[in-house]
Parts: sequence; C-alpha cells; structure tokens
Amino acid sequence: MSDLSPSAGSVRADQLNGGCFCVGVDQTALAAALDRETGIPGFAADLAETHPWLFARSPVFLPAETLDRMMAVVAAAETAVMLPGYREAAAAWTPPLARRDPGPRGVFMGYDFHVTPSGPKLIEINTNAGGAFLNAVLARSQQICCAGVVAGVETPGPAAFQQQVGEMFRKEWRLQNGKGTPATVAILDDDPQAQPLYPEFRLAQAQLRAAGLEALVADPRDLTIVGDALMLGGVRVDIVYNRLVDFLLEQPTHGVLRQAYERGLVVVTPNPHIYSRLADKQNLTLLSDPDSLRSWGLAAEPAAVLAAAVPRTILVRPENAAELWADRRNWFFKPARGHASKAAYRGDKLTRRVWEEIKNATYVAQTYAAPGERRIPPAAEPVSLKVDVRLYTYGGRMLLAAARLYQGQTTNMRTPGGGFAPVLVLPAAVANIDECPGAVKPSPGAACHDRS
Repeated sequence: MSDLSPSAGSVRADQLNGGCFCVGVDQTALAAALDRETGIPGFAADLAETHPWLFARSPVFLPAETLDRMMAVVAAAETAVMLPGYREAAAAWTPPLARRDPGPRGVFMGYDFHVTPSGPKLIEINTNAGGAFLNAVLARSQQICCAGVVAGVETPGPAAFQQQVGEMFRKEWRLQNGKGTPATVAILDDDPQAQPLYPEFRLAQAQLRAAGLEALVADPRDLTIVGDALMLGGVRVDIVYNRLVDFLLEQPTHGVLRQAYERGLVVVTPNPHIYSRLADKQNLTLLSDPDSLRSWGLAAEPAAVLAAAVPRTILVRPENAAELWADRRNWFFKPARGHASKAAYRGDKLTRRVWEEIKNATYVAQTYAAPGERRIPPAAEPVSLKVDVRLYTYGGRMLLAAARLYQGQTTNMRTPGGGFAPVLVLPAAVANIDECPGAVKPSPGAACHDRS
C-alpha cells in the first residue's frame, strides 16, 4: 500500500485552499450556459433568486494523488459489495424487494469524502446523488485560475456530456432488458416543483432530450399501469430516473412504481437493489471491517485501501449505547437510511433528548473524520468553510468531481459564499503556489489570473 503521509501535493493544496482567494467561476458564462442548456431564457436569473447559495465562487484544490486514492476506494468498494460473504451479511437489513438484482448499476452514484491529513475518508455512498447536472455546467464555467499550477478535473463539453448521459441511461435499459432502446425517461420525485433541486430536474430534462430521449418531470402519484406498461398520462415510461428518498419504495404513494418495478415493467435507476447493496449506511459497518472483508475473499490491496479510507462504523445497539454516549465526541451519528444529512449529528453536539431518539431508531456511529477547509473572500475578512468532495460515478467510472462548501454540522446549501464548487487538481509535479497571484494578497471579486 502506498505511503499515507502528507505529500508535497497535499501541502500545496492546503496552502491554496487556505490562502488563494481567486474567484474561479465565470458568473456570466455560468448564467449563459444554464439558460442555453435548459433552453429557458431567464433560468439562471430565477435560480440565483431562489437559490442564492447554490454555487460557490471559489474552487477547491485537490492533489492528483488524492483523487487517485478516491478512485481506488470506489473500485475497492464496488468489488467488495459483489462478494457473496458481503451480500450474505448485508441481507440482515435488506428487505425482500431489494434482494433481486434486475441488472442496472445506478446512474449518478455519489461517493462523498472528507480530505484529512491522513488521506481521503469515505463518509458515505449515495444513490440518486443530486447535483451532477448542475456541477457539469459549473465545471465548464471555471475560469483559468492559477494558470500553470492547477488543472480542472476533465469535464466534457455540453455535447459530450449529453452523449455520456444518453449512453448511461441506454446502458441501464440494456442491462435489464438485453436489447432494444428506451424512448421515454420519467424524472420522479415527490411534488418535484417543491424540491430544493427542482431546477436540476429541469436541466436533466433538457440534457436527456438533447441526448435523444424524451424526458418528463413528474410525481409518482401520477403514474398508472395499463396492461404491461407503466404510463404517465398517455405516455409509456421506459426508464424512471429515481430521485425519491423512499429508497425501498415503501410508502403507499409509491405503490404503482413499486408494482411496476416488481413486475419488471420499467427500468428504475437507481433502484432498491443498488441502494441496499451500496448506499444503506449499515453497509459501512461491513466496508470498515477489513478482517471480515478479507475472510470473504477480498484481495489484500483493496482491503487495505478500504481500511485506510472508511472510518470505523458500528450499529448503535442497546449493548453499546452507554459506551457510545460516554465517548460521543469521537463519533458522528447517522440514520441508517437517512438522506441530505437529515437527523445526522456530530457527537459533541448531542443532547440527552436527541440521544434517546437515536437509541430508539436505527442509527450507525461513524468515527468522526473532520472535513477539510476552504477560506473564501467575503466582502470583509476571509472566512473558513468546511469542504466535502463528491465523486459522481457510473459502474465504478468517474463521471465528474465536485465539492460542497458549507458551515454547520452537515452539508447544506444555505451558507453565504458556499454551495457547489469546482474541483481543481494539483498535478503530481507542479510549480509552487507563488504562481497563484491570489495567494499573495486577497483580491475579493477578481479572478487570480486574467484570461486575456
């Protein structure tokens, strides 16, 4: 296994994240791209009004070797979850609906990391990870910042991204059906217009249409089954792009979708099986257990990768509750099937009342891994925001990397100056940070480097 001591690249990244005050996002280009790619004039202006802290203006710097380690973690995790021993252990919390594998791999998986001095830590894995379409546009709007020092994570242009998206959804169709091609994708969520990321649904709709697929944004309550077809109004639905947080389709309002999934009438991506295989947070108890992974047949190298990257995670049980409460400052508590950081708590912030709720629910306790930091230039003094890095993947391959800047216990889109941020990579051999003018003296409102 490679040395996990801080590299020169890590030191340079820390210096840039702490002292480069470049404004790396071309706001004019971003607004124009959002309007153009949705085909909705004024889309960006409306988005800025309703979601003022959706996009950060400063990029996050990441060493190339750290990104490589993250991808090694993704590969190791996706290998581990296919082991019969792992799947047998996970069956303890996998309901019958999720045990059948219909074939699809799950579009836009999200692997979330905190970057620590000892390397990247995998905090959680998410199905239906939000933000991919927004971040693709954001990444293409990144200005040249600290030229000669960093490079953006390779991001395909609009046409290439549309092609990737189209191919991904068509592959999901083939993995379940073997042949043929889909015509219509339904982007589903409860009351979609009320969702915080509804603007992304509109962007996804436009991108899917540009890729040659009809796309509709809908509420699952509007679905019906006619014969052997799942219908939305008078349109047959071939693929459901599932943005629901009812991951196992247990709510009565999702009964039609559940029936269509059980009968194989539609491709659901991501689906309950993928969620139960990868994203149920109880699975982190298995991925953070190297002895069990090796006993199930995981090779030494991927087992070592997971041992270094996945914080120890255990189920909260009556027999360990007293010990966890006494040592709570060293743990982070998450509901096993939670989402969007809801009801997740850092141990040192817990009250007795909340702890009683945790003990009576299904929770995991994860060894606390502090997030990284990015200093940004506000109107006055620079402030430090917390950082996590998300890799959007499909079938173990990275589609896109993005960061989120925030304040508070958990990620949110309510922090002034925060939101989604582009990721800039420090190559293995780079010049020193003095080449970043923004690292010398804060210059709020101006880019580090003049593109002209």
